[in-house]
Amino acid sequence: MRAIRRFTVRTVLPAPLAPLGELASNLRWSWHKPTRDLFESMDPAAWVAVHREPGALLGALSTERLEALAADPRFVERVEACAEDLHTYLERPGWYATLGADAPATVAYFSMEFGITGALPQYSGGLGILAGDHLKSASDLAVPIVGVGLFYATGYFKQSLSRDGWQQETYPVLDPDGLPLSQLRETDGSAAKVSVDLPGGRRLWAQVWKAQVGRVPLLLLDSDVEENDDAARGVTDRLYGGGGEHRLQQELLCGIGGVRALRLHARLTGTPQPEVYHTNEGHAGFLSVERIREHVERGLSFDEALEAVRAATVFTTHTPVPAGIDRFGRDQIELYFGGDNPLPGVPVERILALGAEDYEGGDPGVFNMAVMGLRLAQRANGVSQLHGAVSRGMFDGLWPGFDAPEVPIASITNGVHAPTWVAPEVISMGRQYIGKEIARDGLGFEKVGQVPDEEIWRTRRVLRGRLVEDARRRLKLSWLQRGASEAELAWTKDVLDPDVLTIGFARRVPTYKRLTLMLRDPERLKAMLLHPQRPVQLVIAGKSHPADETGKRLIQQMVRFADDPEVRHRIVFLPNYDITMALSLYPGCDVWLNNPLRPFEACGTSGMKAALNGGLNLSILDGWWDEWYDGGNGWAIPTADGVEDPEHRDDLEAAALYDLVENSVAARFYDRDERGLPARWLEMVRHTLASLGPKVLASRMVTDYVEQLYVPAARAGRAALAGSGAAAKDLAAWKSTVRRAWPSVRVDHVESSGVGDSAEIGDVVHVRGFVSLGELSTDDVEVQVVHGRVNDSDELRPSGTVSLHHGESFGDGRHRFEGEFTLRQTGPFGYTVRVLPRHAGLATPAELGLVANA
Repeated sequence: MRAIRRFTVRTVLPAPLAPLGELASNLRWSWHKPTRDLFESMDPAAWVAVHREPGALLGALSTERLEALAADPRFVERVEACAEDLHTYLERPGWYATLGADAPATVAYFSMEFGITGALPQYSGGLGILAGDHLKSASDLAVPIVGVGLFYATGYFKQSLSRDGWQQETYPVLDPDGLPLSQLRETDGSAAKVSVDLPGGRRLWAQVWKAQVGRVPLLLLDSDVEENDDAARGVTDRLYGGGGEHRLQQELLCGIGGVRALRLHARLTGTPQPEVYHTNEGHAGFLSVERIREHVERGLSFDEALEAVRAATVFTTHTPVPAGIDRFGRDQIELYFGGDNPLPGVPVERILALGAEDYEGGDPGVFNMAVMGLRLAQRANGVSQLHGAVSRGMFDGLWPGFDAPEVPIASITNGVHAPTWVAPEVISMGRQYIGKEIARDGLGFEKVGQVPDEEIWRTRRVLRGRLVEDARRRLKLSWLQRGASEAELAWTKDVLDPDVLTIGFARRVPTYKRLTLMLRDPERLKAMLLHPQRPVQLVIAGKSHPADETGKRLIQQMVRFADDPEVRHRIVFLPNYDITMALSLYPGCDVWLNNPLRPFEACGTSGMKAALNGGLNLSILDGWWDEWYDGGNGWAIPTADGVEDPEHRDDLEAAALYDLVENSVAARFYDRDERGLPARWLEMVRHTLASLGPKVLASRMVTDYVEQLYVPAARAGRAALAGSGAAAKDLAAWKSTVRRAWPSVRVDHVESSGVGDSAEIGDVVHVRGFVSLGELSTDDVEVQVVHGRVNDSDELRPSGTVSLHHGESFGDGRHRFEGEFTLRQTGPFGYTVRVLPRHAGLATPAELGLVANA
């Protein structure tokens, strides 16, 4: 029989234990060890049985056990101390308070997934983990962020393996009442809901769940409500599931519904409306369309509303792979925003233009979510320095006439939340030998030399041993799920060795991440695994998207190799890679391997987590490793750039990987001194912590976002809307004028003096540019001389720009501008003159994509 209704019965705590409810409901426990220790002490066996989730533990304990704990004065005292610590954490001003009135009152952070804790499985991989770390670090720094996303009834999926190593997916249904969530409710106690109109007179309703992430509320929209028909109820059934229309409806709900959920949350709680809107990848881009609608409703025109929205919007792109960008058919957008379902004040033609690939190489039949995100955000960024450069090249069609380096996409390199990812033993070691600050804000890394070699090595062995035990348990469970019997699994008790060099590799399994690169020469890999003096062991994990058959085949290939009785004690593939597995995997590995096809790794933060635990990176120079590898904090795998045959390139890079492991990594790990310690290895561990520790922190990342993007966006947003939107109106009118007049703008003639046939360093070049501006005034433009090295084709690689000042007007829109610059480079050199639009409301001169070159 099946139940006709399902609900969760919550525990009523004895009065002395009442604070446990708040401690369990605030996800700060996921990165606060004293709180986790408190819950574990209530019943260690039950704690493990409920997968270390406080809310589930409280529901699992008997009334008698709770009453016994309530009668224990020492336990009650611990409860009160943890509750007081939480209140202090929530109420202290924090770093953000030092920024003053310029800082935005609230920032809305939209993401399709959030990886906070294994107890709230609403993520698939790196994008979600990054979003979770962003919220946690914002909480630690007291940045007033509100997260916005969707609640997925089955999360992503649980991965298991068939007998022959094929990935299998299951989708267990999550009960939100049994998760660390609360429901937004109206003052009368009814569930608060938002809705989005759909074609055909349908309406998509959603209730709103709230996860409290320290200081940060995370709003998750859930379409499984009785007002919806069956199709609408399934919109939030699973993460990244379903076809194009299903995904489009999810993104409409996240973007448009998410803005409406923010309005609902502000009304119910009295918190300020966001001043800045941050779109984490293009999925939630429709949030800006909804905000345009709001401004039009208040009296602005579409163009004026667009400028007001752009000013306060930040867009972060995470993919360097065009195939990873969501693209919908124009007909789908017309269906959802036109016909019988228009968005008031927002013509469907204008929406289509925002996502149009109307540039060289684009597809006129599609609507590109990343393109819309960039057009609707005045500030955009990639997630590492290299990824920023790749993104500028990917999207330079939006700014014709500008070289890729001038495309207005900045870079803020990702970081990781140390209190979540650093093993407690590493934190304890730091506190003992360096001081309490080592565990917070990245302070103390420069003092890692104070930690004795013996203590670092002992701690590393403890962490490696914990990983070995966890891997053995998971491997046995996986084989039981694959159909093996208990009797044939005795060998799993001896898998891996806590004293053997351990290399980890765990990530999503798209083709470009090259899970199987290490298998290019299976016999050579076997020789490394079974080396009599310098053996290596590998712990591997990763999920392939359910629809990615190629990725599944790569996993099967890896699993079949790891199943070989000859090597299965030295290499394991662990299914269902998630946060819980990662918490033992990252600290337990001596080396973290990453071998993507360069430059397709946007950032790759898993290696950062390993580094904070004293692991060394062995990686292709891609993502964050490209900018922070210094020759002493790990190893760089040489890349065969320029080799067009992908098979040959893989062979070359795999051979380089094997050489490094055999001749550098393993050799150094097993090179022991008279104390039995690998002194040179420990030097690298120390250097890794000192050189990377302060850089890879999410607190550094969030600080960068606040200072470089959020504060400028808040200023611009306020300015745009001041005086009933006067600045937005002025900017919209000015842009219209400039676009209309720009075809008449040109550089007519350039003259220079000050340099003869033999130019020398220090010579001053005087430049005069004669330009035609048509109906534009000199205040509407900036005339620049751009100078730098040139190649054999006279292509300029700019090294500097100088603004020329207005010298004379000749009538008919013709003017002379002049200025000078000093030669400071040797070799082939050149310059040119160009005209750019200029307005105080622009974030960069390239914003309009307009330029007139000589």
